[in-house]
Amino acid sequence: MVEGGVVKAADKTEFTECWKVTWKTPYIMRLAFSAGIGGLLFGYDTGVISGALLYIKEDFEAVGRNTFLQELIVSTCVLGAIFGAAIGGFCSDSLGRRKTILVADFLFFVGAIVMAVAPHPWIIIVGRFLVGLGVGMASMTAPLYISEASPARIRGALVSMNGLMITGGQFLAYLINLAFTRAPGTWRWMLGVAGTPALIQFVLMLSLPESPRWLYRANRVEEARTILARIYHPDEVEIEINALKESVQNEKEIEDSIGTTTLSKVKGAFKDPVVRRGLYAGITVQVAQQFVGINTVMYYSPTIVQFAGFASKSVALALSLVTSGLNALGSIISMLFVDRYGRRKLMIISMFGIITCLVVLAIVFQQASIHSPGISQVESAHFGANSTCPSYFSNVNKNKWDCMSCLKAQCSFCSNAENQYHPGACLVSNRDLKGSCLAQKRVWFEEGCPSKIGFFAVILLGLYIVSYSPGMGTAPWIVNSEIYPLRYRGVGGGIAAVANWTSNLIVSLTFLTLTETLTVAGAFLLFAGISFLALIAIFFLVPETKGLQFEEVEKMLKSGFRPKLFGRNTKGAGSV
Repeated sequence: MVEGGVVKAADKTEFTECWKVTWKTPYIMRLAFSAGIGGLLFGYDTGVISGALLYIKEDFEAVGRNTFLQELIVSTCVLGAIFGAAIGGFCSDSLGRRKTILVADFLFFVGAIVMAVAPHPWIIIVGRFLVGLGVGMASMTAPLYISEASPARIRGALVSMNGLMITGGQFLAYLINLAFTRAPGTWRWMLGVAGTPALIQFVLMLSLPESPRWLYRANRVEEARTILARIYHPDEVEIEINALKESVQNEKEIEDSIGTTTLSKVKGAFKDPVVRRGLYAGITVQVAQQFVGINTVMYYSPTIVQFAGFASKSVALALSLVTSGLNALGSIISMLFVDRYGRRKLMIISMFGIITCLVVLAIVFQQASIHSPGISQVESAHFGANSTCPSYFSNVNKNKWDCMSCLKAQCSFCSNAENQYHPGACLVSNRDLKGSCLAQKRVWFEEGCPSKIGFFAVILLGLYIVSYSPGMGTAPWIVNSEIYPLRYRGVGGGIAAVANWTSNLIVSLTFLTLTETLTVAGAFLLFAGISFLALIAIFFLVPETKGLQFEEVEKMLKSGFRPKLFGRNTKGAGSV
């Protein structure tokens, strides 16, 4: 799950050169690292809410009973990010990259504090929206700042660090979640600490300069020259100034031809057949990235682990830590291999792995549901007649009830005292009964049922991440950095990014509802079906851009792209 601005991939040679250059000029790494914390902000927030939600449901019974409220708490950040990305684009051009990042940090920090002290679930939602605004602004501006403040020969390697910071932030968040599982206030600490990366970046950015490109465009040439002198060798400064001059002139000429307003640029993009074909490819991979269901895993990973039969919150968080670590590892693998094997090939291979894992996950959850423990009338009566789940108590077919029937009736399952896989009690879901159940050395299940095959689900979640991260996790952003002609690169990447955020919102806002409507198995099977359609779309609409100059990509799209199934090469007549 890599969110953010359009970036260019770096090859192995570029990483080697990056190490050499930054070793000689640490100031460059300081610039890139400070701005790259913007990626950490999004990654941290993604990971921290997945764990905090378990404890928010416990403190606010209204949240525990209302699936939509849970989805809203999780997805409001994404909604804020959509607006933040749009605002960030305007602010970065008018105020500058550095000031925009500072504003994003302020919003994120305030949002984290609001969430930490929230007396009501709706206050948490307000805090999540503020955090989302900060995330959206940082995700679009931080890669831009790094790109414009980096030497051209190592730019890809430094910008790629933003993606690594996202997955690293998710891993850090799961560690923090695990550390606060037994602390008083649990989720308040988890969400409050989320403001720390923003505070750190705010302090670091105060001591850093504005992007030299933005300064030059604002006619502050001498300031731009001073910054470039700290980044480049003295012999290269004038060369870079001249390159900036030429680039800014070209940019202004493009604006004169297609207009300066966002609306005029969007209209021009869809009227141009080359750009339109590029958008078909770019939007396809961005929407596919989200609709394979990745954010159901990243936002709801501990909840899914509980669905698999692991009732303990700390155990669910610990197992979720594994999936987050694999996601970070996958980002590194992608950076090493995406220029060797190609973007299209990695995405197609990734999709095959994703579909396989989703189908098998659906089978595992279905089998776990079929073989869930039964309900014992004796066990249920053990806690008193008023404690028994009303739906179970009034049902004439009590013998057909099992743990899953109990949970679907909005009740909870208290396991058998001797063996949690034996028939247990179906009880009213409240804190007092939960305490009574746990006091008798039993296990209290609210999200999923005891299952002997639940550990297979955790293994499959790991394999799903391994399949997703190196291909669909990063390649869509790289494709979008290469698929559009220069004059439309900004607007094309922006349209695709909005498609990505919007798809993210839809998926995160509906997952828990899908699990209730279709069951967990049905939800994963639905994502598998969508992934299959996405695989077909990628095969037919997305060309390989590895190793091609921008002019070659434009020429290929102009003549039309054909998949290899219908020809020996990817260039030929036709339309996309």
